[in-house]
Amino acid sequence: MIRPEISVRFLPLRTMKRIYPDNFEVKIGFDRVRELLKDKCLSLLGEEHVEEMAFGTDFESIHRQLRETAEFQRILAEFPNFPTSYYFDVREALKSIRLEGRFMEVEDLFDLKRALDTLKAIVAFFAPPKQEIFPLLCGKASRVQVYPYISERIDTILNKTGQIRDNASPELGRIRREILSLQSSISRRLQQILKQAQHDGLVDEDASVAVRDGRSVIPVLSANKRKLKGIIYDESATGKTAYIEPSEIVEMNNEVRELGYAERREIVRILTAIASDIRPYIDDLIWSVEFLGEMDFIRAKAALAVEFGAILPDLSDRSLISWKKAVHPLLMMSLKRENRQIVPLDIELSDENHILLISGPNAGGKSVCLKTVGLLQYMLQNGMLIPVQEGSRTGIFNSILIDIGDEQSIENDLSTYSSHLLNMKHFVKNCDNRSLVLIDEFGTGTEPMLGGAIAESILNRLNQLGTFGVITTHYTNLKHFASSAPGVINGAMLYDSQRMDPLFQLEIGKPGSSFAFEIARKIGLPEEILQEATEKVGSKHIDFDKNLRSITRDKYYWETKRQKIRRVEKTVDELAETYKKELEETRQMRKEILKKAKDEAREMLAGVNRQIENIIREIRESQAEKERTKQLRVELEQIKVKVDPETVPEDESIARKMAKLKKRDEKKSEKVKPEPVKAEEKVPEKKGLSKGDKVRIISQDAIGELVEFNEKTAVVALGNLMMTMPVDNVEPISGNEARKAQKTKGRSGVSMTLDFSERRMNFKSELDLRGMRAEEAIPKVQNLIDEAVMFGVTPLRLLHGKGHGILKEMIRNYLRSEPVVTSFRDEHVQFGGAGITIVELNV
Repeated sequence: MIRPEISVRFLPLRTMKRIYPDNFEVKIGFDRVRELLKDKCLSLLGEEHVEEMAFGTDFESIHRQLRETAEFQRILAEFPNFPTSYYFDVREALKSIRLEGRFMEVEDLFDLKRALDTLKAIVAFFAPPKQEIFPLLCGKASRVQVYPYISERIDTILNKTGQIRDNASPELGRIRREILSLQSSISRRLQQILKQAQHDGLVDEDASVAVRDGRSVIPVLSANKRKLKGIIYDESATGKTAYIEPSEIVEMNNEVRELGYAERREIVRILTAIASDIRPYIDDLIWSVEFLGEMDFIRAKAALAVEFGAILPDLSDRSLISWKKAVHPLLMMSLKRENRQIVPLDIELSDENHILLISGPNAGGKSVCLKTVGLLQYMLQNGMLIPVQEGSRTGIFNSILIDIGDEQSIENDLSTYSSHLLNMKHFVKNCDNRSLVLIDEFGTGTEPMLGGAIAESILNRLNQLGTFGVITTHYTNLKHFASSAPGVINGAMLYDSQRMDPLFQLEIGKPGSSFAFEIARKIGLPEEILQEATEKVGSKHIDFDKNLRSITRDKYYWETKRQKIRRVEKTVDELAETYKKELEETRQMRKEILKKAKDEAREMLAGVNRQIENIIREIRESQAEKERTKQLRVELEQIKVKVDPETVPEDESIARKMAKLKKRDEKKSEKVKPEPVKAEEKVPEKKGLSKGDKVRIISQDAIGELVEFNEKTAVVALGNLMMTMPVDNVEPISGNEARKAQKTKGRSGVSMTLDFSERRMNFKSELDLRGMRAEEAIPKVQNLIDEAVMFGVTPLRLLHGKGHGILKEMIRNYLRSEPVVTSFRDEHVQFGGAGITIVELNV
């Protein structure tokens, strides 16, 4: 069989000085990351891959490794049943049977069987349905052979516990039966001899058969050891007991031993035979075992990525760094154990600004920022995911060189500054536009003015080479250089000058102050010393540093204000949009309610009219029967009460809304004052109209009562509303038509009440927001809260899921701005935990 080539796992380039110095991993902390990765491995196979892992520069290889790890990261999250047992390394055992006549030990053969079972389970897991989800890992698994013949062959000679079966061969079965029979005979005969010896007083009553050197013996008192024939194999520490194998048992034990030798010879023959069956597949099996190791290695990288909160950033073939919310994974884990939060960094290096010069106070986070860049980039080019936020971008560098810490050496006669200069010499000689340099405390270790001048020249040279770099310093001349030189940009570690505490936040675009005098005052250095130092350094330098601090403080203040204004404006815009939608929905709902009420009232009125007509007919037919007439009149009054709107109970909230509408209509009616009709004026009899008649307003199809009228105008009362209109716009109607209109109006009120009650019964206090964007989810939350307040329901359950927590945070920001929300919290862990928010309302 032609085996596919194993994918190139590593690119060992350290001998080419791609990484400088030799203890690079120790300096940036990658040695501890490597140990954490080993701890995540399931086998020595995976640990071997971790040891061989090295810095790579091939874009396609690095990108493939990162995507494989990202695919396995998804497996860990969604498929907890992935096979994780029996990753055994049997390569040496397989290599040992290459020679004819050699065989594998039973333990090794059992390990091979279980490793093949794991291999079979992995291949089955990556069956074709998962090809679209995990294309790279499925591609690896598709080239693996599972060798069912070898597994079945091993099953014929080994049981489930890894022991040779009795039926592995007929001869082995016969030998083991003979051994069992002979051992039973020996046991019975020993018990007989022991009882006889106890009867004769040669052995203690509580003595039992013992085993010495694999032989069954009887413990006899030393004084009686000559009285029992046999071979003495051992004595007790005190010399009071001798362990004797009776003479007649000696021969039987010898037979058992001979049978044991025969059993071993038969087992070797069986193992040699199966080794001959395995021998043609040795190379393929070794490759399959190495595939298991590679799966273990990728799984370990994915597991560590989950612990670090790492992702696959957008990868580019050119050199660049554009990270959002990057964190140092080791520092994050250390702070997490202390229940403290790490401050993430936003950092960017591009062709336009490829060198970042960071300044700021001591213990402000400059070195941490430097090591974060070095560690994350090194992890990435070792095929590991890095802890940054979605949307981050990063490229590939051909070399990473660092100068961190003190490298002085007595043996090599090197001072601290000399070691720094040797590193700078190496940088200038070997760097190009695909290199990344990391220099801590640039220029220190010698006389400041001279050291600063040399550092500025070296920085200029690195800038001319197009080298990418992150450099920390306190030198003012370097800050001035970065402000004027294209390609170099200043950065500052922010510091709270009020509380005198570092903020550990990186701000790119301006230099930082060292806060030397402020820190000195904080620790209690005498003021006269600080005053003298101020005079010595000169007011110009002091003013420069003071201005930097003022700019930093003011910018921090206004940035905080700007962020607050943005949040408020966003909340106001969202509320305005919500209210607009709610108003539109209310208008639409009102139209639907009125239409439905009219339809239902029309149906009800038709039914009531039929009942009234029937009752009137029966009254006419039973004029002589007073009791029957009285009963029918009672039924008529009941029907009247049934359709009277004043007898329908209104919901409290509906009553309030109706009162508001009535008040609004009253205000409008005040603007329309009816023209008074003089008492002495003769009221014309026109169109059959008279005061107190029920009339229909033709233009509005409304029914009212005629209050006053003359030749030109008429005053009509619509409930509490008085309307003046041309007399030609009204026409008299009969009493039946007026009553029908009143009943229709009453039925509308009943319908509104019933519709409100139905909505309250169907109201659900739980809302599923999973899969929605924030702009979709927030309006739905607003509608839910409005209805809950209307119906007096609390608490509410918002199901948003966990994910990266973005939707949850946006929803909770809105809840903080909602005045009716009294509190919110995570659901109990048994019912969803952080994936559900419980909202309490003030209702």
